[in-house]
Amino acid sequence: MPKPKNKPKKPSVSASKVAELAGVSRSAVSRTFTDGASVSADTRARVMAAAEKLGYHVNHLARGLIHHRSGIVCLIVAELQTPFQSSFVEVLTHQLQAKGKVVMVLNTSGVAANVEAALRQTLNYRADATVVLSGAPPLSLIETCIDNGQRMILINRADARKGAHIVLIENEIAAAEACFMLRRAGCKRLAVVSSTAGTPSIVAREEAFVAAAREAGVEAVVSRAGPTGYAAGAESARQLLAGSKRPDGVFCATDLLALGFLDAARIEFKLSLPQDLCVVGFDDINAAGWLGYDLTTFRQPLPEIAAHIAAVLDEDEPEELQIRRFPAQVIWRKTVRP
Repeated sequence: MPKPKNKPKKPSVSASKVAELAGVSRSAVSRTFTDGASVSADTRARVMAAAEKLGYHVNHLARGLIHHRSGIVCLIVAELQTPFQSSFVEVLTHQLQAKGKVVMVLNTSGVAANVEAALRQTLNYRADATVVLSGAPPLSLIETCIDNGQRMILINRADARKGAHIVLIENEIAAAEACFMLRRAGCKRLAVVSSTAGTPSIVAREEAFVAAAREAGVEAVVSRAGPTGYAAGAESARQLLAGSKRPDGVFCATDLLALGFLDAARIEFKLSLPQDLCVVGFDDINAAGWLGYDLTTFRQPLPEIAAHIAAVLDEDEPEELQIRRFPAQVIWRKTVRP
């Protein structure tokens, strides 16, 4: 049976065709579709009617490239399936699209080389800016993007050179506050549930908590049972709670780790919270507020961060390295004794 032939691609409608049908000049069509340009009401009506009849759409990419602006903003993201990352992407894409940006999400889950490949792809598409939400691309590649006229916004990474914009969560302050909260609740044996991911934010929280505990005269035990996820949190609970000197106060570097830890502590070890054990998380994902967890945690101000990133893209490119810090807010629930 012969294969059906592909239908020939319908040629795109040009602005000249619209001008011819509307009985106006080519430049009048251009002004009609340019925000703020001067055009009479009669001309605008004729052009819009012709454009609708012909099915004409402005090629914003081509127009932007003429002015060396594509309007594309790339998001470099890993672990899109995790609640925090998916929430961050949702909030950020809404903010950027409201500013008229075209958002391209590049998923870099898997091997580290995927982050480098994604960044090089942003150069191929002449993206105006790239927001690195996760991953650890080498500094040299970030500098290459900057040298090619691309705006770089890095989340929780402070080693870039001038021309980049850094957004940092005050992880160290929050982790130290978590230690204080647990000590105030009467906890004497502390632990921190971290992960093998080794991201700057995870490492900062882990190290700051350990340092704060040591300053208080307590040696905090560190557990890294696997990647940053529910299963690693549950496994950390098995490792930490099986011994005779089990901790009575635990700081989990993310809420997802905390949820796994809580379930294992309650179901497998029959512990009651906060009577037998106090737990603090980080991120304030939706599940943290569910009745089954009611987790005391720290909230990252995602709407404020997203609004800041969108505003930065409308500003002139910085000559120096810019850093903006955001605090993490304590959300009190029921896994820590008051």
